[in-house]
Amino acid sequence: MTPSKNALRSLMFVGTASDVGKSIITAGFCRILKQDGYHPAPFKGQNMSLNSYATPEGFEIGRAQAVQAEAAGIPCHTDMNPVLLKPVSDKSSQVVLNGKPIGTQSAWEYFMGNDRQELFAEVTKAYDRLAARYAPVVMEGAGSISELNLKQRDITNMRMAMHANAATYLIGDIDRGGIFGSLYGTIALLTPPERQCIKGIIINKFRGDSRLFDDGRKMIEELCGVPVIGVLPYFRDIFIEEEDSVQLQLKKRASVNNKINVAVVLLHRLSNFTDFDRLEKDPRVNLFYTVDPAEITKSEIIILPGSKNTIEDLIAIKNNGVAKAVIEAQKKGKTVVGICGGYQMMGELIEDPFEVESKAGKVAGLGLLPVHTVLGKEKTTLQRTFRYRQYAAACTGYEIHMGQTAVTRTGHEPVITFSDGSTDGCYLNNTCWGTYVHGILDNDAVVNDLLSTCTSSVATSFNYRQFKEEQYDKLATLIREHVDMKQVYQNMKS
Repeated sequence: MTPSKNALRSLMFVGTASDVGKSIITAGFCRILKQDGYHPAPFKGQNMSLNSYATPEGFEIGRAQAVQAEAAGIPCHTDMNPVLLKPVSDKSSQVVLNGKPIGTQSAWEYFMGNDRQELFAEVTKAYDRLAARYAPVVMEGAGSISELNLKQRDITNMRMAMHANAATYLIGDIDRGGIFGSLYGTIALLTPPERQCIKGIIINKFRGDSRLFDDGRKMIEELCGVPVIGVLPYFRDIFIEEEDSVQLQLKKRASVNNKINVAVVLLHRLSNFTDFDRLEKDPRVNLFYTVDPAEITKSEIIILPGSKNTIEDLIAIKNNGVAKAVIEAQKKGKTVVGICGGYQMMGELIEDPFEVESKAGKVAGLGLLPVHTVLGKEKTTLQRTFRYRQYAAACTGYEIHMGQTAVTRTGHEPVITFSDGSTDGCYLNNTCWGTYVHGILDNDAVVNDLLSTCTSSVATSFNYRQFKEEQYDKLATLIREHVDMKQVYQNMKS
């Protein structure tokens, strides 16, 4: 697909801070532009997240860009997120470049090292390749655009806006307070060339009647010297997958009565919590995140999720009493499921001979499944089509893991049979199983089988793909109603 001669210039959304709504607004504009007959694609030069996704080619990108590509109606690609940082500890991250890990670096090494220029060159090349195939490119910044100590090493924000000649909009979150200072200060700290990129301001998460903010809107325009093109309301009825760890902090934390309680163990390096979005929306379920052994004991189903540092997270849950609670729950007939790192934890032993994750070398697992894991240097990243156990329905998911897991005793069926005939996972019984496949719980066959272990469950059908499409359309409608789209298009044509 090649952009036409009348293609629109790129569009970019930057922020006064993290979690102001950049990712969701970018997804909304991807859907709007698709609806209006254009061929948009999302782009974020550098992303930091433990939520990632496998591209059709078998590479890794941030989950947010995969969601935005879905909103745009196109397959995701590494050019949409050329640099992904996946925190391994509080001080270091795995660096994924163009979909493949290139090593682990401390924050000091990454931000102060000489490779920033090389990374920026890779980011601009990725953008240029994407812009040759799609138009407009809908770009997303990272964090705040006015972190003065980081700006000279910036590979994501205003340097990319200038490289792309993007019509750029600054987003501020009015719900957190301080909207005047954050917007004015952010723009005041920009250089004149950077300031010229800013075409307008979007105020996000406004509660109540936005007409009450008309005076404030005029004051912001006078202070900042650019128009406020929209005031988006705070909404609770549109569900778009989010990758920011801030969203995880807002999830439920306790069991309730009259529903099937599903406890997801809140690991310190929990990855891909979007695995549970479909289950969280099931009306039969109360899904919550916890490290409280008492809450785990109250739950009918316990899920050990993925982790970016399986060994250290396993040691942590052994020390805080969670591991003991999980083992005791399984002995009492409660259902325990492991996904990716959680699957590794449920086994007998995890070895790390190359110290990929930990200096510990090896650690005993929970002993719930007869499997043995060896962590390796190579990462598996694959989109998958499969059949779950004996069910005929075609299911989809994806793998992202460093390590291979082998079953140590015969007589146990796999959880999954892939379309090529290979298998994955270990199914001990209907209350104890694990798999490497993320997204497995997006499939009706799996969810209904999982909940069937609870006597109160009745099988239901929920078209999650259709649900997500409806949410993108609802988001697009909301943005159209509250943003001056005529002005946005005018700026993209100039």
